[in-house]
Order: sequence, then structure tokens, then C-alpha cells
Amino acid sequence: MNGEGSAGAFARSYLFVPGTRPERFAKAFAAGAHAVIVDLEDAVPPAEKEKARGSVAAALSPTQPLFVRINAAGTPWFDDDVGLCRHEGVAGIVVPKAEEAVVIEHIRRTVGERVAILPLIETARGLWNALAIGRSQGVKRLLFGSIDFQVDLRLADEDLVAYRSQLVLVSRVAELPSPVDGVTTAIDDAEALRRDTSRARALGFGGKLCIHPKQVGLVNAAFRPTDDEIAWAERVVAAAVQGDGAAVAVDGKMVDRPVLLKAREILSTAAAWGRPPG
Repeated sequence: MNGEGSAGAFARSYLFVPGTRPERFAKAFAAGAHAVIVDLEDAVPPAEKEKARGSVAAALSPTQPLFVRINAAGTPWFDDDVGLCRHEGVAGIVVPKAEEAVVIEHIRRTVGERVAILPLIETARGLWNALAIGRSQGVKRLLFGSIDFQVDLRLADEDLVAYRSQLVLVSRVAELPSPVDGVTTAIDDAEALRRDTSRARALGFGGKLCIHPKQVGLVNAAFRPTDDEIAWAERVVAAAVQGDGAAVAVDGKMVDRPVLLKAREILSTAAAWGRPPG
């Protein structure tokens, strides 16, 4: 599954692949990521930017659309990268160092309405302007570039809880899906990935960026509703239907509209991605 999902679902895992390695594109899809991001920015040295863009252009296919992380506005490669994204094989654009809504508006005018825009909030200025960015036409979701954000604010990752929560709040106010958390750089540390993903979900994030195929399965599982959550949601919805508008209780707790909405969201997510393995 790629792009922003199907049946109303939104991607939980986004897997980066270097734009210089087109032979890995198919493997990235096979890894089970909900979305694949071909990277023309951080993963590509300046001397290889043009070659990487050409490799991506040759590999693009409407039958297996992917996301492209372009180079930032103000770089020599920005305009050509945006032009590439008019191709039907591009499902969306990941915009690095997103700081101004005017840049998002320029991209949308260039690529049209078909292509989704996913700004990466990676700086203090980007977070400061995140609401305007999130409300820009064409923006489908906000991503958190936690590594660059740490550098910009000179903070450790564990000190970013308040900023992560702010991005969740902004996404809600902008009427966007829950945002996507940044990468875990420890590729072989499953416990660190599990901890980071659990924290992201607890804070209200709806997905996570991945830098290696081995991270995808754990991320998908962590954001999928558990059997216990699904069973609770089913009880809540059933009780609400039987109550026919009257006050009802489930597990000794009253069910009001917010609780019912939460239950329905859990069931919708479970239906889209499937129940967890039992």
C-alpha cells in the first residue's frame, strides 16, 4: 500500500529510499511500508543531485506511485525537483525545511491538485508557522523532522515532547490527520524503535518515518489497534446502538459522544489495516 492509504486510512509507516538507488525502490514497496519516499535531499550528495533526479524520473510509474522528498526551497535543485513531481508516478511531495506557506503555495501551483504535499517541520521557524503551512492548499499531512529540529534548537530528542505535542495540536486545528513522527536512527536497536514509536502514538502521532526496511514491521504493528482496543471499541459501539441515544455504560464507564467517536476511529483503523496478528 502506498500514498495516503485507502478506505479512508492514512499511512502509518513511511520508508525513505535514496534517489541514487533505484534498484531498491521495488524492495522498499515489498517491505510492507504504507508509503515509500524516494529521497533527493539528505541521501544524495550535491555532485549526484542531477543524476539522482534522472534515475528517479526513469523509475517513476503510475502503477506504483511514490513520494519524493525534494531539495529545499532556495537550493539550486528545488525548481527542477518540483518539476519532476508533475509526473503521474508521484503520489506526493515531501517538502524539507518547510518554513513558509508561500513555498507550499508555489509548489501546488506548479504540480496541480493531484499531488499531495507533506511538509517536513524541521526548524523552530517551521513550527512557528506550522498552522499557516498546514492550512495551505494541497497539504495532506505534517511530518516532524526531529533530527534537524534537535540541531536547530540545540536539544536532545527526549527534550522535544512539548514540540511534538505542539505539532499534534496544530494538525488538529488545521483539520489534518495526525502528524508523522521523525526517524529513529538506531537501525539495529529494536527496543529504541519500540520506545520511540510508543511515545509517538501516546503523544497523538499517527505514523512514523523509517530509514530501513527492518523498522517497518514494528512501526506498523505499534500504530495498529490491539485486540483489546478493538474489543473495547466494539463493545462501545454495540452499547451505543442498543441504547438508541440513551445514556449507556461500558466496563463501568459512561459512554458519551467523544468516547463513541474514539471507538469508531479505532474500528475504522482496524478495518483499513487489518487486525493485529493473534
